[in-house]
Amino acid sequence: MASYCMTVTRLRMVLGNGARRLHVSAALSAKAKVAMSRYEPGSSVDYSKLQNNIEIVRKRLNRPLTLSEKIVYGHLDDPAGQEIARGRTYLRLRPDRVAMQDATAQMAMLQFISSGLPRVAVPSTIHCDHLIEAQTGGAQDLQRAKELNQEVYNFLATAGAKYGVGFWKPGSGIIHQIILENYAYPGVMLIGTDSHTPNGGGLGGICIGVGGADAVDVMAGIPWELKCPNVIGVKLTGSLSGWTSPKDVILKVAGILTVKGGTGAIVEYHGPGVDSISCTGMATICNMGAEIGATTSVFPYNHRMRTYLDKTGRSDIALLADEYKECLVPDPGCQYDQLIEINLSELKPHINGPFTPDLAHPVSDIGTVAEKNGWPLEVKVGLIGSCTNSSYEDMGRAASLAKQALDRGLKCKAQFTVTPGSEQIRATIERDGYAKILNDVGGVVLANACGPCIGQWDRRDVKKGEKNTIVTSFNRNFTARNDANPATHAFVTSPEIVTALAIAGTLKFNPETDYLTAPNGEKFKLEPPTGDELPSRDFDPGQDTYQHPPADGSSVRVDVNPQSNRLQLLEPFQKWDGKDLEDMRVLIKVKGKCTTDHISAAGPWLKFRGHLDNISNNLLIGAVNIENDAVNKVRNQLTGEYGGVPDVARYYKSQGVQWVVVGDDNYGEGSSREHAALEPRHLGGRAIIVKSFARIHETNLKKQGLLPLTFSDPRDYDKIRPDDKISIIGLKSFAPGKPLTAVLKHSDGSEETFQLNHTFNETQIEWFQAGSALNRMKELQH
Repeated sequence: MASYCMTVTRLRMVLGNGARRLHVSAALSAKAKVAMSRYEPGSSVDYSKLQNNIEIVRKRLNRPLTLSEKIVYGHLDDPAGQEIARGRTYLRLRPDRVAMQDATAQMAMLQFISSGLPRVAVPSTIHCDHLIEAQTGGAQDLQRAKELNQEVYNFLATAGAKYGVGFWKPGSGIIHQIILENYAYPGVMLIGTDSHTPNGGGLGGICIGVGGADAVDVMAGIPWELKCPNVIGVKLTGSLSGWTSPKDVILKVAGILTVKGGTGAIVEYHGPGVDSISCTGMATICNMGAEIGATTSVFPYNHRMRTYLDKTGRSDIALLADEYKECLVPDPGCQYDQLIEINLSELKPHINGPFTPDLAHPVSDIGTVAEKNGWPLEVKVGLIGSCTNSSYEDMGRAASLAKQALDRGLKCKAQFTVTPGSEQIRATIERDGYAKILNDVGGVVLANACGPCIGQWDRRDVKKGEKNTIVTSFNRNFTARNDANPATHAFVTSPEIVTALAIAGTLKFNPETDYLTAPNGEKFKLEPPTGDELPSRDFDPGQDTYQHPPADGSSVRVDVNPQSNRLQLLEPFQKWDGKDLEDMRVLIKVKGKCTTDHISAAGPWLKFRGHLDNISNNLLIGAVNIENDAVNKVRNQLTGEYGGVPDVARYYKSQGVQWVVVGDDNYGEGSSREHAALEPRHLGGRAIIVKSFARIHETNLKKQGLLPLTFSDPRDYDKIRPDDKISIIGLKSFAPGKPLTAVLKHSDGSEETFQLNHTFNETQIEWFQAGSALNRMKELQH
């Protein structure tokens, strides 16, 4: 590495700093091979290929490119021949790597096993972070999870070893923090089976959340399809200071764009304000971009990223990125489909919620707004950490506030929990004293895992149905998401604001203007939070929790017990029979918001993520039935009796009756979990008909052989009655861009007809005809 650095320096001296990068890179190409990560010395960062592809596409399009376009088009399978039209064409891409968290990896690896392939074609990793329930504290909760989930962890470890996938053991940390510390780098294209994969955009990568079937395509070496994204530019000016944090940028953007405003687009941050944000702060912003429906978010390569790469042991990648920086920033004069401008110097601290992450309020207003709306003012629990906000800087800024309170004799009035993002963060904040300060102020340090953010929280301080308020530094706050209590009013904000509100114990506290009272009666204001971006000493890596796959895993045995209630080998779905779908029943007509949490709940259901039949017992149990405003209560149209949604679906399937789901706007927003698509397919569903879809869920439905369809006229939603029979006509001539026809048969004998739109391309139509994308992959192998 030292010789490489010296060579770069000498070439700069000879060629001058203005010399074109390609001369330097050409001179170094024979010598410099930089590994993608310390764990994969055989896989190299290939900026030369990225640069060549960018030049081919720029010449074809004859215009300046955004950063998003450079990285996406730089990974095209056929840069010379690919049709490129933002928002219209489907791109065939070659991502650099795949990452999977343990809840989604089970189904992804089961599908990969079904493919019959011997080994993954690209570097891939599994991360154990979702199955650890928060109860009493980090060490105890981790040990309990290892015992409860031994069968699943063993399956993932042995499947990883057999098929060449790196395995991060439970306790390693949250997938997105591990990726940022080890695998993300400027210009990488990474897909991950979690909706918050865009976290890696904070290090200049295009990192996209997908379902497991998409991951299987990439692991199988098949080009991955993505609809050519539009690009939303967010120009940042000014600089962050005081109580305002990186989290406030995305909270503000969410308020502007709403939960569906980013659908089909990459959000690209740029402008002079970018340099005032740390690398981990940029990751926070990209992470929560999932809540506006964005394909992903990204920042341009800068000195903050270089510093982070240096501090995490990747100076070699930083040096190489410096040489190819032109590929890692937008071209001057590039055009965005939409432009938002935010002056960071004027941005105020925000808090969003409850029940949706786009309901934005300045912190200074939230007390008044809460009083007006009848939201509980008392903060019962403050929770910091999660994949969105668990960096060293986040913990340091929170600890700076906690120390001020402790110095005046105060502790948190609310319960307070702390979730470190990784083993490296946990060990370092312990070494540097932050963990002790947070513990002394009343905090409980939880395991290095997702925990309460995804509903893995054994909460016991309130009863189910009891109205209460919690504030978190998480990314998502849908109804009942964190604690399974639909009456919990969850607000998302920065770790600093969470800490201040936990100390004060009320939403009515504005830390910028309000005073706290010490035990001796003295009134004082909290000074604005401070914290080092990165530790002055190197990170403490903590315990080694990585399992490297053997060079040859062919002799490794992967067992799935047929009697298991946690794991189940997959059976292929039936092929399309060549006929139109006629006289299908309406399983449920959903009213209002229907996220993947409503379709396939997490929390206690996570333990069944590897067993399709068992997990299907949670199908749509959180969705509101428009017929009676109830959840998990629908009429069985064959018997006339009411039952749970999955029970009625199973009954229809047993009687050979196919069914559809009817839904509202942005159906399937939230998580990338493909179980929300697998379950309806498994229980006999054939089509999901809605006003609009969230991107990942729409793709997941296609992958499993379902028909995701949208009303040509959204008002046609109102025509469908719960006891209708629905036929979908035109499948024999199913073609891209050609609408299908719905025929409604009402119980009174009348009929209505209307158009249904779709976004299928030719390849995706083949998935439907084969019964699923996996079936089609197998067909092509023969």
